[in-house]
Amino acid sequence: MALLGCGVVGSQVIRLMHEQAGDLAARIGAPLELAGVAVRRQGRKRDVDIAPELFTTDAEALVTRDDIDIVIEVIGGIEPARSLIVAALSGGKSVVTANKALLAEDGAALYEAARQGSGDLYFEASVAGAIPLLRPLRESLAGDHVKRVLGIVNGTTNYILDKMDTTGASFTDALEEAQTLGYAEADPTADVEGFDAAAKAAILAGLAYHSRVTAAEVHREGITEITATDVASAKDMGYVIKLLAICARSDDGRSFGVRVHPAMIPRSHPLAGVREAYNAVFVEAESAGQLMFYGKGAGGAPTASAVLGDLVAVARNRLAGTRGPDESTYADLAVHPMGETVTRCHVALDVADKPGVLARVAELFAKHDVSIQTVRQEGHGDDAQLVIVTHRATDAALSATMEGLRELDIVRAVASVMRVEGDD
Repeated sequence: MALLGCGVVGSQVIRLMHEQAGDLAARIGAPLELAGVAVRRQGRKRDVDIAPELFTTDAEALVTRDDIDIVIEVIGGIEPARSLIVAALSGGKSVVTANKALLAEDGAALYEAARQGSGDLYFEASVAGAIPLLRPLRESLAGDHVKRVLGIVNGTTNYILDKMDTTGASFTDALEEAQTLGYAEADPTADVEGFDAAAKAAILAGLAYHSRVTAAEVHREGITEITATDVASAKDMGYVIKLLAICARSDDGRSFGVRVHPAMIPRSHPLAGVREAYNAVFVEAESAGQLMFYGKGAGGAPTASAVLGDLVAVARNRLAGTRGPDESTYADLAVHPMGETVTRCHVALDVADKPGVLARVAELFAKHDVSIQTVRQEGHGDDAQLVIVTHRATDAALSATMEGLRELDIVRAVASVMRVEGDD
């Protein structure tokens, strides 16, 4: 086998392969042999126990060697990962990858190459790190209908929002703490703007609904606009704010929505107690009911654990002369736009403190067919505020309502708008 990348995850893959060599051989039915490791720079000191001559900078030559039958890719990004994986699969090799960005952008090309070469494509480590999640969706629930997937799939944002909730910290301060502890990159854009979670949501939706989904089809919002006031307001109401990846099938079963955005969830919901940088995914299926998957969603060792699980599976398949599951897109369902998604909202309005304000605001909500569930008025004078929670309505109707509120002379500002999930 060959390994592409020897960074945080790759080095842990090598360590676990050495430490568990006997167990892995017994579980597979044959020993694993690492034949080469592709790296960007040769000669760099690495904390791995392998012969220096196994390192190479010629990744293409490595993945096309005749003595290689399995390739593990943990370099990430789109290129050269895509070209290398396609070359390996087209050449009849099996591939284990943790590359969520590539799978969400061009998974179709990888599956096609796997079919042409009659190899396996496994990617458990691409979503939620060590948590066994994709295989249950792809295999264990293959006889069921998944209604909804609701999950925390990015540890960085969960750590930030958790610190804002438990300590009252601002977004900036919580982010700086996450960077200091190594939970956030120096450039945290992919995490805090929701790009990482959107790629994972696309993979989850594709498996759940047997349809092809790309990251570009995922509605995406990040957490950079979340304030300490938003978090405190949610806490006062018995809610917590989380960045959620949500995949939900329509009532008629002909389409589904897939989105990533911050949302308020009740503290009684299982996801509300997910702390620090942990991940958790809540799955609702017609027959199986409610399922919860929880664990470490990132890190070298946890991710390497998922990689080795896939490695054992593909190695067993090769020995048996079989293949694992192919891409399942038979349903070919449409991804409906965010405007058609039915959700609820928590809205805070800075309003003029005078009679008739609530009546005019309620009239505007009714105009757009958005029903109000609860409303409370706080403060007086310049501090007067209305806090409204709606019943379920389409996102388009809610957006039109917010635009109308901004035009009312009695509304000084729409202080915050937050979707509400998990309590229906």
